[in-house]
Amino acid sequence: MTKTAPDILRIAVAQLNPTVGDVAGNLAKAREARADAARQGADLVLYTELFLAGYPPEDLVLKPSFLKACEKAVQDVANDTADGGPGVIIGTPLKRRSGTHNSIVFADGGKIIAERYKLDLPNYGEFDEKRVFQAGPELQGPVNFRGVRIGIPICEDIWGDIAVCETLAESGAEILLVPNGSPYYRAKIDVRHQIVIRQVIETGLPMIYANQLGGQDELIFDGASFAIGADKTLAFQMSQFEEAVDVTTWKRKGDSWVCSEGPMSKIPDREEADYRACMLGLRDYVNKNGFKNVVLGLSGGIDSAICAALAVDALGEERLRTVMMPYRYTSKDSLKDAEDCARALGCRYDIVPISEPVEGFRHALTQLFEGTQEGITEENLQSRARGTILMAISNKFGSMVVTTGNKSEMSVGYATLYGDMNGGFNPIKDLYKMQVYALSRWRNSHVPPGALGPSGEVIPKNIIDKAPSAELRENQTDQDSLPPYPVLDDILECLVENEMSVEDIVARGHDRATVTRVEHLLYIAEYKRRQAAPGVKITRKNFGRDRRYPITNRFRDRG
Repeated sequence: MTKTAPDILRIAVAQLNPTVGDVAGNLAKAREARADAARQGADLVLYTELFLAGYPPEDLVLKPSFLKACEKAVQDVANDTADGGPGVIIGTPLKRRSGTHNSIVFADGGKIIAERYKLDLPNYGEFDEKRVFQAGPELQGPVNFRGVRIGIPICEDIWGDIAVCETLAESGAEILLVPNGSPYYRAKIDVRHQIVIRQVIETGLPMIYANQLGGQDELIFDGASFAIGADKTLAFQMSQFEEAVDVTTWKRKGDSWVCSEGPMSKIPDREEADYRACMLGLRDYVNKNGFKNVVLGLSGGIDSAICAALAVDALGEERLRTVMMPYRYTSKDSLKDAEDCARALGCRYDIVPISEPVEGFRHALTQLFEGTQEGITEENLQSRARGTILMAISNKFGSMVVTTGNKSEMSVGYATLYGDMNGGFNPIKDLYKMQVYALSRWRNSHVPPGALGPSGEVIPKNIIDKAPSAELRENQTDQDSLPPYPVLDDILECLVENEMSVEDIVARGHDRATVTRVEHLLYIAEYKRRQAAPGVKITRKNFGRDRRYPITNRFRDRG
């Protein structure tokens, strides 16, 4: 006798924070989430892309022992479903005769009932899947789960030109469930919604989009899982930057499925989202790599101040040590501002003067430098002395050094190798200077969810209001060497994010000489950026994963 197809299906979306390579830990997370979903009455649990491996696993999938560990974890997941609880759709790499695939395994009733392989492998920006995975040999149809035909495209399968979703619909799929590893950049949620709406229009089927959460090196996965109903409206919306296992209820209405119950979380605005991305990225980098605490140079400037705030929010005041390293050019304002910032955040604050080491270097180089004029070389000695002190503290106490340079400075090389560029991770690496100011003002008025830091003004107003300066010579300001930051940032966004020509940037109202100078500085600083610490990706095109220009490069746009 044939079972009657159900009229209600409860689907749990497991929006979790896996760790790449921690197969046992990810399996434990999956089991805990399934138990939670079972308590909530779920029939099925949808996990994210390559969940058991962590995403992106990169060259780990070339290692046979890693694939073997993932395969065992998959079988463990399948065995768990023998308890009669929820079925499972979980992502994992699988090595089969047709190659190593980015796959999902569908398990129910104590066994694997289906495997599906990703067809469209992304190979742009931060993605490099074609190098380590083989595309699925052919599109397989929907999976019959307890009388419901479920189509399972995997991430890029809904973004690219391959008609995966349409084919699944034509093969009888009733609903589409999509596991994803979609990294954050500003306003990415809107892009995802539009991609899914397009597929819903083309197929007439509702689609559930489950997205990974957490920081993985430079990438931030922001969660924000959601569904679009067959009527093209938002069926549910999960939270951004927060782990969750939410059960959604779907009811059969005629030939379609309609979501009758699910979360409808508010999505943060731009400043909050960027700040929380930076906070999550720093927290996960420090914790997943086993650092107990962090240290940074607190100069009294805006960049180090916001990094200190992010560190306290991400890790707690007891895990941050700040160090002021004054020299003869350090102003009284900077000394006061740094101390006020540390006091507001409640973190440790030490003062280590650098006069002796700097003068020692200068003395050692006196004979070699005889007859030359003082300039950038002597300025950089100050920065490198500070970098050495921070690295010494790191070595002695096991603290990771937080690097504090913004994207505007790194774009044009306004940073010192083996000096202020020292460190393990940079939470503001992909924020332009004006964005740093905007986020600082935002943080003084808000405490983001999950933050461990205090409320109120944590970045003193004077730090935000005063002219930025490296303080490496008397009365120095950044604008002595660079265009005003609003001008510089606009030019850089045109060059870096949008790949615009000099002619088009000038047409926006910028001075041609300034634009060509910024373009030149951008190109010649590539060698510095190759040696920079990793940092959170916030924009569509960050340095490193997204923008890969040659170091040796004589091209200049003179059109």
